[in-house]
Amino acid sequence: MFKKLIVPIFYTALFSSAAFGQIATSTSKVKLQLVTDQLSHPTAFAVTTKSPELLFVCEQEGKIRIIQNGKLAATPFLDITKEVLKKDGYDERGLLGLAFHPDYATNGKFYVYMSVAAVPDEKGVNHRSEVREYIVDKGNPLTANKSSMRKVLVFDQPESNHNGGDLKFGTDGFLYISAGDGGGADDKHGQYGNAQNLSNLLGKILRIDVNNTPYSIPADNPFVKTQDAKGEIYAYGLRNPWRFSFDRNTKQLFAGDVGQNKYEEVDVITKGGNYGWRPIEGLHDFRSDDPKPVNPIATIAEYPHPEGLSITGGFVYRGKAIPSLAGKYIFGDMMGPIWSLTPGANDKWTREKLSIGKDAGYWHVYSFGEDLSGELYVLTVLLDSNKGALYKLVP
Repeated sequence: MFKKLIVPIFYTALFSSAAFGQIATSTSKVKLQLVTDQLSHPTAFAVTTKSPELLFVCEQEGKIRIIQNGKLAATPFLDITKEVLKKDGYDERGLLGLAFHPDYATNGKFYVYMSVAAVPDEKGVNHRSEVREYIVDKGNPLTANKSSMRKVLVFDQPESNHNGGDLKFGTDGFLYISAGDGGGADDKHGQYGNAQNLSNLLGKILRIDVNNTPYSIPADNPFVKTQDAKGEIYAYGLRNPWRFSFDRNTKQLFAGDVGQNKYEEVDVITKGGNYGWRPIEGLHDFRSDDPKPVNPIATIAEYPHPEGLSITGGFVYRGKAIPSLAGKYIFGDMMGPIWSLTPGANDKWTREKLSIGKDAGYWHVYSFGEDLSGELYVLTVLLDSNKGALYKLVP
């Protein structure tokens, strides 16, 4: 079933011959500017107001690299390679997320999402996901203090795949975390899968307050007072939310949710929202024998597998360099295409393929990044060289 030549860390499932809708080619004039091609499996991107000249990129194997004024620093900001669980370049585990505290300039704190071995071995547990806090070295902004580590949130994963793993701070100061459904095809764990089960953290967007030890649950989280529900849950019914982001203007939370057999989807995440998985994939029934969700929130866009294989969520463009992209949600697929979604009347979104000169067969699109100016970056692996690369979208 798996073909290692094309299987990245966020693999979904087999191709389908289903077709859905029409897709236009964007007239936006966009090209790619190479920043570096000396990375290894880049999974996450972050910036800080404290040091705006620095771009931070996670490598799946366990390093956070720094790009300073266009040059890749030889010494990693953080190297936890020996602690990260990742067996090979096609494993979905590893160092998957990075977020700097809103008060990083004064407290030096940042957070990572990573996979670690389950020790001791436990039946039904493949590995564990950890959200960790670290603090930058007080005397060197280019180095993290490894001894400052504290574990914030730890939870079990029954399979190796569908780990989500993105981290973002909202304007409310809380840390948002994406967690996949625990892996295995069809969300097979539990009677109706993990994503619809409010008693675990899998298949969810989580929201916690990291300013307490190890963390606290915001009082207005939607399921704080729901019996047998995890208070950390912000939204649920997701399969594998691979990359999410906040629109810096509207504060809306967008997520790319990886599909199973036929459809990939983009969701606008709202507090307490149920996004339908496992009974629903995209806009379609998936498991007719599952109970129907009450008031599921429909995806704002979907595409079938002939157009791609595994969605990579992106950002709403709020930069200045490319006016034609203003207000559009830019996202991609691991197979190579990059699209824009344009909002229209009656909450309808129009999807267009960006003409960037690179597509399927050239690269795997692992992730996207946004700098302090709102300009966007693409994190990729180049298929001809197997090098990890960072590109900037430019006019």
